[in-house]
Amino acid sequence: MDLGIKGRKAIVCASSRGLGKACARALAEAGCEVVVNGRDAKKLEATANEIAGLTGVKVIPVAADVATPEGQKALLAACPQPDILVNNNAGPPMRDFRELTRQQMIDGVIANMIVAVELIQKVVDPMAQRRFGRIINITSGSVKAPIAGLDLSSGARAGLTGFLAGVARTVAEKNVTINNLLPGPFDTDRLRSTLSKTAEQKGKSVTQVAADRISTIPAKRFGDPAEFGAACAFLCSAQAGYITGQNLLIDGGTFNGAF
Repeated sequence: MDLGIKGRKAIVCASSRGLGKACARALAEAGCEVVVNGRDAKKLEATANEIAGLTGVKVIPVAADVATPEGQKALLAACPQPDILVNNNAGPPMRDFRELTRQQMIDGVIANMIVAVELIQKVVDPMAQRRFGRIINITSGSVKAPIAGLDLSSGARAGLTGFLAGVARTVAEKNVTINNLLPGPFDTDRLRSTLSKTAEQKGKSVTQVAADRISTIPAKRFGDPAEFGAACAFLCSAQAGYITGQNLLIDGGTFNGAF
């Protein structure tokens, strides 16, 4: 399928690796010029070169922390009029909610809610004026099925979901859509790190811990980041203009519910 976005300009936050990188690659494969972002300049440069080499499109690396005004300014300097914005940011580490300080909670809300809102504030009106815009927020499956220890991440992302549910309806007539992608367990560096820590805590091998986790997933496997990227690219496509304000859960069937 031709997604109808060849030549469009996209910003993909936190895209030097993992699901963000998969989204950036899928958009580049669809013919978009892509700004990739991360804080590790060396890793980011490698990612930009890899995607450009595979797709032949222009890929611009911007090493910056999107949680800062300076980082956001750098992104928009590299791409002043994006047609597509993919919001993504790492969540806070697993921690008992009793241990959270006020500052840690504020930082978590900034990282997983406020940053996305700030970037959308900056790009949504120009998108509406051009009558094309696609905004994707990578949240988490924990928005629908909270995980103890990830309460701060779940709460901040759920706040973002509620905040944008109303916003999405105000710009839909301008062909600007806002949707959320909710990943479950995907085979990423973050998942492998979590499995290693769990294995160490439980005195098991990483292989056994991974097998235990996979046994809880109806699909009986972890997700491939490329699958996630493809879903992102479709929601950014010309054909997805009638989909807005939605939460697409991609978790291999782990969430046991009809809605």
